[in-house]
Amino acid sequence: MNGAAQTPGERVWEQLRLEDRTWLAGLARAAGPGARVALVGGAVRDALLGETPSDLDVVVEGADVGTLAADTGLPGLVHPAFGNATVTLPDRRHADLVRARRESYPVPGGNPVPAPGTLEDDLRRRDFGLNALALLVSPDGRLTLLDEVGGLEDLRARTLRPLHPHSLHEDASRLVRGARLAGRLGLTPHPELRRQVPGALEMADRTPRLHAELRLLLDEPRPGRAARVLEEWGAGALLPAGAVERLEALDVRQDTGQRVLAPAYAAALLSAAPDPAALADRLGLGEKPGALLARARSDAPAAPGSAEAVLRALLRPEAYPVLTGRDVVALGVPPGPAVGQALAHLAALRRAGQVRSREGEQAALRTYLAART
Repeated sequence: MNGAAQTPGERVWEQLRLEDRTWLAGLARAAGPGARVALVGGAVRDALLGETPSDLDVVVEGADVGTLAADTGLPGLVHPAFGNATVTLPDRRHADLVRARRESYPVPGGNPVPAPGTLEDDLRRRDFGLNALALLVSPDGRLTLLDEVGGLEDLRARTLRPLHPHSLHEDASRLVRGARLAGRLGLTPHPELRRQVPGALEMADRTPRLHAELRLLLDEPRPGRAARVLEEWGAGALLPAGAVERLEALDVRQDTGQRVLAPAYAAALLSAAPDPAALADRLGLGEKPGALLARARSDAPAAPGSAEAVLRALLRPEAYPVLTGRDVVALGVPPGPAVGQALAHLAALRRAGQVRSREGEQAALRTYLAART
């Protein structure tokens, strides 16, 4: 296609993987007369930004989602009560198929109540304008970009705009999701979003889904950016005091070429909490980040560049690579029980503040060995 003449729908289509285009076209044909099949949400947004989407969300109107998923011949899981299904694509990625629906929130902070609806209803129920775009794929191959709420203009302006006056009050998790998007894509908040922040904070403790979004924040490419966005929006209280700075410090390490994995970010977040175990439980982090934090706070040797070493440098800037068993053997300690005795001696000196550098430990070990000969 001539790039200059492409419609927005064609631009999205061209950004998709060939196998995803083939699969979507097959879905549209299998859905039958009168049905509509559309790729929605983040995949459309990212494709319009020039990215190749990985996650696929498909909304179906006028056809049974379970039957359509089964007809693909791909392994998957159908949830008839919710009108959705998840299929596993040949390359092991997952694609979600959902029935077009409307939603209402009888209780702010609670789960929404769904009802059957049109594709347009489904777009209008979403969180932000730039996430409410859809690529309608017709059985005959026609492509139509649906923009019910002005999402294209938001995307051009790189603006994050809630779709409803009570959007963040009804679902405070949208505030964290918005910060994740803003940090990742460099988006600016619409004035309406800023107006709704106090309402979201008011409902934060009554919105269990918010904890899941905070956990997802730790999986962002640069979690510190998303955390700083929350701070700038006046929602820093959703994180422990000092957490933003610690997460940003790990971002800096990534920016300079050092690999920092999600568990290190999770442990850094826990390090700022008055009760790390309680926070880990609320966020569903499991035991690993807490154990990592405990190792980083200990005097146990840590390999250079390891998650423990990275965290230790963050939490204890005065820390240094302590001598290991291999080091003390190289300096003259005979292998065997004497190695443990020498390491215990050095650990006692560290606790007493009598050694404060690797060189100091080496000197102290020489003194220790000389006294034993």
